[in-house]
Amino acid sequence: MKKSARFENRVGYILYPATFKDSNGDGVGDIPGIISKLDYLKDLGINLLWICPLFQSPMDDNGYDVSSYEDIDPRYGTNEDFKRLLQEAHARDILVLIDFVLNHTSDEHPWFQKALADPNSEERGYYFFRKGRIGKDGKILPPNNWKGFFSTSVWEQIPGTDDFYFHIFSKKMPDVDWNNPKLRDRYYQIARHYLELGVDGFRLDALAHLGKDTSFADSSLQADENGLVYDTDRFSNRPEVLSYLTDFKDQVFSHYDCLLVGEVGGNVTPSTALTYSSFESGPIHMVFNFDTAWANGAYGSIGKPDHEIKTDVIELKKSFRRWYEACNGKCDMPIYWENHDHPRVLSQYGSIQYREESAKALLTTLLFMYGTPFIYNGDEIGMSNCEYEKPEDFFSDVNARNEILSLRQRGFDDATITHYMNRTARVNARTPMQWDRSENAGFGPKPYLNKINQNYLQGVNVQDEYARFESVLNFYRYAIAKRKEPFLAAQVAMGKWDLLDPNHPDVFAYTHEGPELLVCIANFRPYTTYFSFYYNIKDIILHNYGDVIFNNHVFELRPFECFLLKA
Repeated sequence: MKKSARFENRVGYILYPATFKDSNGDGVGDIPGIISKLDYLKDLGINLLWICPLFQSPMDDNGYDVSSYEDIDPRYGTNEDFKRLLQEAHARDILVLIDFVLNHTSDEHPWFQKALADPNSEERGYYFFRKGRIGKDGKILPPNNWKGFFSTSVWEQIPGTDDFYFHIFSKKMPDVDWNNPKLRDRYYQIARHYLELGVDGFRLDALAHLGKDTSFADSSLQADENGLVYDTDRFSNRPEVLSYLTDFKDQVFSHYDCLLVGEVGGNVTPSTALTYSSFESGPIHMVFNFDTAWANGAYGSIGKPDHEIKTDVIELKKSFRRWYEACNGKCDMPIYWENHDHPRVLSQYGSIQYREESAKALLTTLLFMYGTPFIYNGDEIGMSNCEYEKPEDFFSDVNARNEILSLRQRGFDDATITHYMNRTARVNARTPMQWDRSENAGFGPKPYLNKINQNYLQGVNVQDEYARFESVLNFYRYAIAKRKEPFLAAQVAMGKWDLLDPNHPDVFAYTHEGPELLVCIANFRPYTTYFSFYYNIKDIILHNYGDVIFNNHVFELRPFECFLLKA
């Protein structure tokens, strides 16, 4: 499905509301806090805002466990506050996408409560309930051996019965059954409500998981120490998803000028993603995948020393090429380094030692590739992972909590676990936004969630970044303005993209064809490397060092040095 002209040439910003800006002193970021920073976002150059969940929730998974789709969570404000946010954002030409959780509800949602209370209710059919199995010792076992994303069985027993309900995330987030037309109708009503309210579209959360293998047969893949099998083919990117989305489009989306971005996860192929988002027949506009989010081997690296965690630049380039070749001219692509579910990109692919250089290089590399760029809040000032002291420091996140318990069960000591979680935990992306050098980095009184990275006192904050001409923030402002210039935007969108020296182990370089060749070159290493270049340099659009070292057609690239050139 093609997006309308009003969504062209947009630069997206992913905003995690709980830790963005607290306006009322309760320790939680909120909608009035977001409104107070809309001028900042406009000045940054942002004109497309994706806000993580705002719906009412018991916050078992920080808002992704929705207990009422009709109400803004009181932590964030009121429904009237949300209406004002839309009005104020639109007045600044900022379009707003909201996170729409489709795969599951909270176990405190009225639908699930009715399903538990009355097995004969309509709502019982909104979820997956199955009888347990009897083990050899006579105990009741889950209906099958599947393991979910939060390191536990996908089944939770209802106390006092032999019934289980299905959940691929937390046990407080029961999956809904999209094969039920009455369930689908309820979601259609919710979508219409927000589109009529003025929301410009949705980021469709966990979209890949709407289809399930309803045989619920055991998986034959290798089991873990608890006899559980992590077999995502049973509940990820199954053929049923396309039919559900097509019906959603026919019933709702095709009647509104909206933008639809689906989360399809890390096991999707470009061809499958294309069925969701092709211009010709796709039911949505673009899909997020995770292929370019873990290219340094950090995921699953428990016990490995830091020196083994190194960005695989060749594989990273291959991933971007694979997606470009599949999608160019056929569908839109969102491009991003990380979101609220990943560690900070500066700590993944960049460098604390070369904070400014690497932050600028990562932005330049991302911003001028084919697709719609999305920046995660705080990247524009070079925010990085925090250093936590013990495993319990991560327990504000249910995913981290379950993973830590599993790692302890596997025999890892707390020091090893803490080191690993400091490297990989998604709470690193959920530390409070750093606004200035005042108490708690200007976020507000002591944050309810997550610690503050103390580097805000060393200048990693918005106020100090504004004051320095060559700061990361000011580089972002200038680069985003360049990306939105009509000539450059058209060349990025339409000019053929290709890699330069795809097998170079340290340098990420690419071109866009056009009247003048657009060239991006970035060293992804904390050391000097060399890159051969045989074009005539006509103009340097962006550069993150003060001078250029170029002799005999070879760039001497200092740590994380980057260029955007015309040749």
